[in-house]
Amino acid sequence: MNCAGEEDDPFPVEDCLFAETFSQDTVYTLAGQQLKIRQVFGASLGVASRVWESALHLCGYLEEQFVELRGKRVIELGAGTGVVGILAARLGAVVTLTDLPKVLPQLQANVSANMPYSGWPTSLPNVLPLSWGEDHINFSSDWDLVLCADIIYLPETFLLLVETLTHLCKNGAMAYLSSKMRKEHQTPGFYEEYLPCRFNVQLVHQDDKQNINIYRASLRKDQ
Repeated sequence: MNCAGEEDDPFPVEDCLFAETFSQDTVYTLAGQQLKIRQVFGASLGVASRVWESALHLCGYLEEQFVELRGKRVIELGAGTGVVGILAARLGAVVTLTDLPKVLPQLQANVSANMPYSGWPTSLPNVLPLSWGEDHINFSSDWDLVLCADIIYLPETFLLLVETLTHLCKNGAMAYLSSKMRKEHQTPGFYEEYLPCRFNVQLVHQDDKQNINIYRASLRKDQ
């Protein structure tokens, strides 16, 4: 079967998008932790089904920069397979993983599959539905870190995401966003135009070969 579009395009031709449902288990070694992540490929999950390189880059950045996670209150947006948030929980963070309702069974399964033999260092990660710009007000603003990996690809969601980030970060949380910089999906414009309207934004990692950037963002004091 031939499908148009690049291999890493999050929007392959719709009728070619995982016409058959199948799963794949992959073991990742990240920050000294072995994570077994199941990716359930099927039309119902679409882009949420796989581990994207931006997520692995963010995991690597957190390790390389010695970002303190133990005891920190962490929320991940658009968690998909949950690899970033699960790693944070294995390293001692108090984690909430969020995504659309249809993604939650995959998230919950990966959380269950990655519980350490001695139990979670701090607490069992929460898995909750969150639709940007709609039910974010049901969530606390008392976070230390907000993590986002490859969730910037639908321009119609950009304002909703900024609104959600503003709420989550209003008590001082730092956001880390890792993205494949897809011009065809206006990803650069999010970081150049939308996010700076409310946040101080700093490029902290750039991989030109894979076209992946990581940004650190904090809510501006005038917001």
